[in-house]
Amino acid sequence: MNICFPVDENRGLDSPLCPHFGSAPVFLIVDTETRATQAVVNADQHHAHGMCQPLAALTGQSVEALVVGGIGWGAYLKLQSANIQVFRAEHPTVAEALVAFAAGRLAPITRETACGHHGHGHDH
Repeated sequence: MNICFPVDENRGLDSPLCPHFGSAPVFLIVDTETRATQAVVNADQHHAHGMCQPLAALTGQSVEALVVGGIGWGAYLKLQSANIQVFRAEHPTVAEALVAFAAGRLAPITRETACGHHGHGHDH
């Protein structure tokens, strides 16, 4: 399974998770079987509120799930329509979030846990 993690910079599995999906400079795609990583630059990280185009950044990538600290409802719905599951993590690194995901400890994003605004001090 390929999981996408929005990160502040590419350090492989030690990459720090970015607190918000649309503002992440890099999306790190991790193959859960091999632990191989692939970094995808988010060319849309500086966008107007509500104008995030997550699927544009991930076009051509095989991604079944996204693990994120925060995500807007509109971006969440776009990912859901592409059959990409979205989970919430509060872990500092990809490696720690990956362990929690494998153990089934990450909750799916819901309307109540999606971000209601665009910024980094999320009101969850």
